[in-house]
Amino acid sequence: MLYAAGRARQNAAMDSFWLAVTTLGRDEVFIVVLALYTWLVRPTGGRDLGVAFALSYLVNSALKYGLNEPRPFSADPALASDAARATAGGPGLPSGHAQMAATLWGGIAAQVRVGWVWAVAAVLIVLIAVSRLALHVHYPLDVVVGLLLGAAFAALAARTHFPQRDALRWAPAVAALVIAAFMPASAPREYAVGLGLFAGFWWARPDFRVPDTAAGRVIVGVVGLITVFAVYFALAALPHSVRDLGLVRALRYGVLVLVAVHGVPALLRRWLPRAEPVPAPSQVAARV
Repeated sequence: MLYAAGRARQNAAMDSFWLAVTTLGRDEVFIVVLALYTWLVRPTGGRDLGVAFALSYLVNSALKYGLNEPRPFSADPALASDAARATAGGPGLPSGHAQMAATLWGGIAAQVRVGWVWAVAAVLIVLIAVSRLALHVHYPLDVVVGLLLGAAFAALAARTHFPQRDALRWAPAVAALVIAAFMPASAPREYAVGLGLFAGFWWARPDFRVPDTAAGRVIVGVVGLITVFAVYFALAALPHSVRDLGLVRALRYGVLVLVAVHGVPALLRRWLPRAEPVPAPSQVAARV
């Protein structure tokens, strides 16, 4: 009996550990990391990473609901705890936690290209992926496919500079919002979230330099995150009948991105000064 009780405590402790790890794959964590990376490390890289992240999110959602594969606990609910099942939204293939973690952390590492950043990214990606197996909310194939897709979008974030000028800046963003507006009410919420993120990041044009001092970085990080999450929770407080509409949900996330990329720098211009404008290719050619 004592042995069984000890095993139960051990299992509960491990479950708590893996639940804490899998929390690193939540939307709120991704918001924090994308915002801090854009403000404090690489503004234009953050925008490109955001576009790739949104595309990865959309592909993951389309595959999940298109394939509609079950999760391990679908046949046997006892396999996963209630807390673990609460982290598992929608069908199983591919793993959203694994894919989005690989996209985000892999994309940052691929852009920065520093050894210790690669090491940290690899540890986080592996831990988050393993947590989905340890909690019995995904099959191994779900996680492997998620990691492979995430790696592909991380490479996209590192190698692609998405257009920021003329019609190529606004047309895709408007198209994403139009799609969200005409989505049926029965469509999964993830589609509108992904479209909103895509519209926001595609439209965004970071025009600031990162802070020059440690104090500036702290101020930007703290005040910026307070501002972003104030907007996040304010938009989430809209009445259900309004906030759950496809277009409104997309606009919520699009506005959140624009607050982070344009609103916070405008508010904290002392610490996020304007960058020198980059001339258009046509202007460069004319000078030559």
